[in-house]
Amino acid sequence: MSAVEDAAALSIDAAGRQVTITTPGRVLWPDIGFTKRDLAAYYVEVAEVLVPHLADRPVTLKRAPEGTTRPWWYQTECPSVAPWARTVPVPAAKGERVWNYCVVDDDATLLWLVNLGCIEFHPLLVRCGDLAAPTSVVFDLDPGPDVGLVECCEVALTLRRHLDGCGLTSFVKTSGGVGMHVVVPLSPPTTFDETRSFARGIAEQLVAETSGRVTDRMARGDRGGRVFVDWQQNGAYKSIPAPYSVRLMGVPLVSVPLRWEEVENAGDAGEAALLFVPSRALQRLSGGGDPWADLWHTDQRLS
Repeated sequence: MSAVEDAAALSIDAAGRQVTITTPGRVLWPDIGFTKRDLAAYYVEVAEVLVPHLADRPVTLKRAPEGTTRPWWYQTECPSVAPWARTVPVPAAKGERVWNYCVVDDDATLLWLVNLGCIEFHPLLVRCGDLAAPTSVVFDLDPGPDVGLVECCEVALTLRRHLDGCGLTSFVKTSGGVGMHVVVPLSPPTTFDETRSFARGIAEQLVAETSGRVTDRMARGDRGGRVFVDWQQNGAYKSIPAPYSVRLMGVPLVSVPLRWEEVENAGDAGEAALLFVPSRALQRLSGGGDPWADLWHTDQRLS
């Protein structure tokens, strides 16, 4: 992709499509002066590894067009002005209507949504061709008060041991906040009943063997000094931020795929080593490749 900028707008050539980034100088993160231009430039660079995790999936959007200090919202209905973006109809949970989700199949669609103020991209756990068949099991590790990323790493390693025991390869990333995500890619067919049951069973095992360091209960009162293993993320309308998505935090942090050896060394490296602003995420990607490059090429099933 290439870019041409004038005083009012930034024009980006994305595989032959011209995408205009309006008001590129708008400051989205005032504390550090991070602008819409900066956000678009990051997504231009990371599109090659991000889009494969969004393509052919319904995507929930987290939008903050005026920046982090102004209102933001989650959006499932794709903006009606989409010039070329594909959409997929997804019946709402109670069946009262149908949501037409965006499908981010290419760089141009990604950047068009960035121009509309989309900061975060949350793909659903299914592909467009079968909305009832999850393609992964996900575990959202959320630290409670008095614990952090290092403790999440300890729980993630215990979780990986259980998954290894089931003959399942797992992948890990930072959430872009204070937590972590562990993802087990699956080959179809499977169902949400199967993935939820499996995730709940693993979470219960973690609680049983970790001497009070883990909880599988959502209640905030149960989380003090513990890591919450959220197995309930395995539902038809659930999602987690895509790898390499920026997060709408106080500073622009990125959800970054890790190698398991980095998780093993987190106690020595410290929490700061697992926090990535966009520039650091790009530097890491250019120097070490993508730890999740083979994720969707992993052929495995729940036994």
